Amino acid sequence: MDIRPILTTLRRHKTAAALIVLEVALTCAILCNAMDLIANRLVRMQRTTGMAESELVMVNITGVGTDANADALTRSDLVALRGLPGVRGVTITNQLPYGGSSWNTGVTLAPDQERSSLVASMYLAGEDFLATTGIRLAEGRDFQPGEYIDFTDNNAGRADPTVILVNRPMAQKLFPDGSALGRTIYLSKTPVKVIGVIERLVSVREIREDAPAMVLPVRMAYSPGGRYLLRTDTAQRDAVLRAAVDTLQRNGPNRVLLERRTFEEMKNRFFEGDRAMARLLVAVCVALLVVTALGIVGLASFWVQQRTRMIGIRRALGATRRQILHYFQLENFLLTSVGVALGVAGAYAANLGLMRHAELTRLPFAYVAGGAVILWLLGQLAVLGPALRAAAVPPVVATRG
Repeated sequence: MDIRPILTTLRRHKTAAALIVLEVALTCAILCNAMDLIANRLVRMQRTTGMAESELVMVNITGVGTDANADALTRSDLVALRGLPGVRGVTITNQLPYGGSSWNTGVTLAPDQERSSLVASMYLAGEDFLATTGIRLAEGRDFQPGEYIDFTDNNAGRADPTVILVNRPMAQKLFPDGSALGRTIYLSKTPVKVIGVIERLVSVREIREDAPAMVLPVRMAYSPGGRYLLRTDTAQRDAVLRAAVDTLQRNGPNRVLLERRTFEEMKNRFFEGDRAMARLLVAVCVALLVVTALGIVGLASFWVQQRTRMIGIRRALGATRRQILHYFQLENFLLTSVGVALGVAGAYAANLGLMRHAELTRLPFAYVAGGAVILWLLGQLAVLGPALRAAAVPPVVATRG
């Protein structure tokens, strides 16, 4: 029964009502998309690489000039590193998740295929790569000693890998009709046989579990830019990292240390931008909600002041405090609902633009519903103070001049 007088009152205050509606709509549109963006960043930061992240440290060293003995010195490095106290595994690879640089190549199913079936992240790995990183095979076997080749031989065209490990997404995309084990794929028209399917291995650039990635038995040397990876207990990471750097510098003095980090430090640095964006979006959402709440409080307080005599008349005619409170809460709910409806439409419109230009996914309904509920609750909490003051207006006010 209060809806008709509420609508009549709002028609007399169109500008103020419209401003609250637009404020709620803008907040709703931004809030829904911001929650989606924050959730995407959190999911991205929680992705796992398939590696023993807390147990790994990395040292990246390069040579000064050309070193004809780079391969021999690299093998000497690996022997020295394996002898360090607390080291459970050592390997060398061309790239790592969170490492920045990314090696990728096209893969085909036939030597004469013009277009690649897919593009995969390519790990070149020395001996003990799986044992050191903690990566597990879902099917098949690891590389055997005779299957490894040196990067320099491969680069000079004197040898090519004949076997390969692929991650599960790559296997499923290439061979959706069955197992990838024993199947042949082509890298630049070079046939390689799939001998194992990795349970989980992410692409370097996107850190996505569903992106194709593969491992080739190619020994890197420090000179072209290999990264030494060591596995140790979590409590010994810092000590092992310092010892590894000292050992490498003693073993080959004419080299430059590019980087030394624990794997978790690499991960934290990689996601600095995502964390900053998430914090910024949270701050924007909080600021918008605060501004919206203050707007509702201000408008409701103004209307209570303007309608004091009307409220007194209603109290004199028998309206209870609860009915007065209900009146202002219902009025706010109607304004908020109109704003939420417009905001939901704006949220989906903004999401379409983000899908087109930022490659985001469709806005889940859960965030839209969550944004609407937050604004409804915010509106009711914001109007509660002014509404309680209105309910406290005594009937005697109706008799004042």
